[in-house]
Amino acid sequence: MNLYKRRNLTGWAFLLPAALMICWMSFWPMAQSFMLSFQTGTGARMRYAEPLNLNYGRIFNDRVFIQALQNNFYYLLIQVPIMLILALILATMLNNKNLKFRGLFRTAIFLPCATSLVSYSMIFRTLFAFNGFINTALVRVGILDAPYNFLTNAPSARIVIIIALIWRWTGYNMVFYLAGLQNIDGNVYEAAKIDGAGPVRLFTRITVPLLRPIILLTVIMSTNGTLQLFDESFNLTSGGPANGTITMSHYLYNVSFVHSANFGYASAISFVIMSMVAVLALIQMKVGDKR
Repeated sequence: MNLYKRRNLTGWAFLLPAALMICWMSFWPMAQSFMLSFQTGTGARMRYAEPLNLNYGRIFNDRVFIQALQNNFYYLLIQVPIMLILALILATMLNNKNLKFRGLFRTAIFLPCATSLVSYSMIFRTLFAFNGFINTALVRVGILDAPYNFLTNAPSARIVIIIALIWRWTGYNMVFYLAGLQNIDGNVYEAAKIDGAGPVRLFTRITVPLLRPIILLTVIMSTNGTLQLFDESFNLTSGGPANGTITMSHYLYNVSFVHSANFGYASAISFVIMSMVAVLALIQMKVGDKR
């Protein structure tokens, strides 16, 4: 056996235990869940449905799931663009070498994403409560005549969730953009300035095109995260009022553990969510990656 083959075998020997663990702990449960999505019943009385696609056919006639789907896309279409644009602007500002206390500002903006998901949801729930800080401040300033119940009205409750998501995840995406900006050669900007380019032109013609791969990465990650949103719906609004803020993952949890323990139907919902995530990621890759 030559040296090349021995090195290959050594590499596979190190990889094999981890690969087997991943297959056993991840792919095998996924395969079991897929088979479960064609079954109906509860507990030990699970049986294959007749017809086999019964659970999948039920999903798109389920009003609560349709409401959850609409809520997810509402968060996706409003929160993700605002968050990523804000993160890109902040990263560009904090990449300025002449800015004092850059490290302090970067840390302050990044800190929210180090906060526990449950903790920050509970903080926002307290802030926007009927007698919370936001209502008190708005009444004292004179914007509101009386406290407004943000969390018991569906439109305002959705807006509270969007504000919470932007607060927590903007700094996380900003770090990706900062890393990308620091890899851009400063001579490119100097040459553009000599040619008469202003700050807006530098941003739109140099920064954004050169950050395209990282922007694509953050768009895909943010889309995937928003479609799988759970903590904010569960902890901040409990899916209410009247399922007005519930997300698909929250509804999946309710179907599995709260209402009926219907694991077959819950598995079908999970694979529908996974399919949407995969399709959107593929579309974004095709549209955003010019290679």
